[in-house]
Amino acid sequence: MNMISLLPAVRLQPLLPISIALLLISLGGCGTSRRTTAGNGDLLRLVDLMSGSFNSAAQAQQDSAFFDVSLHMTPIWPERNNAAAGYWLYIEQAMTARLEKPYRQRIYRVEQIDANTYRSNIYLIPEESKYVGAWQDIRRFDALTPEQLELKEGCSVFLTKNKAGSFSGSTQGKGCESNLRGASYATSEVYIDASGIKSWDRGYDNKDQQVWGAVKGGYEFIKQ
Repeated sequence: MNMISLLPAVRLQPLLPISIALLLISLGGCGTSRRTTAGNGDLLRLVDLMSGSFNSAAQAQQDSAFFDVSLHMTPIWPERNNAAAGYWLYIEQAMTARLEKPYRQRIYRVEQIDANTYRSNIYLIPEESKYVGAWQDIRRFDALTPEQLELKEGCSVFLTKNKAGSFSGSTQGKGCESNLRGASYATSEVYIDASGIKSWDRGYDNKDQQVWGAVKGGYEFIKQ
């Protein structure tokens, strides 16, 4: 879901990084066809739960402290995806009123660490503006390779499978650097189930005081 990512928190703060550990297995949209992958069942379940299009419209309608945000996650490079190597996913986030201008674009690689633990590594995309809307057509990533990506050190999100079949986890420690609004580091907490994804991303200064991110709780992204 870090797996992370940055979300808007209050009406006066429209852009915040999210570290979600966010994932998917099927492709939707123009120019794509549904594809399947083979591998570990629980890993694929995690990927499937986190795949698709999500938004926080319902939460924004109920509480003005939250924005209506759209989130799209789709797998890319199907020839590279397997249980041993992990799954590559493109993530795009935007205010629902400004879908053509996403404030966050990332690539995640989701992998299984042990029988019950999963990790989502976060990567920056070179010339990311070239890939706006690419969740609708993953062929646009054919010329891009993993070697061209920049890993966000310390921002991986670690997830554990719960008994009910959901997944939850977070970043670890203070290793995810952030300089947004005077922050020193960022954290992300993620919960994933069949209804969608809940992500709580926050930034802290060097005195461990929160300087950005939602205060009441995480953003609730409902799968569409």
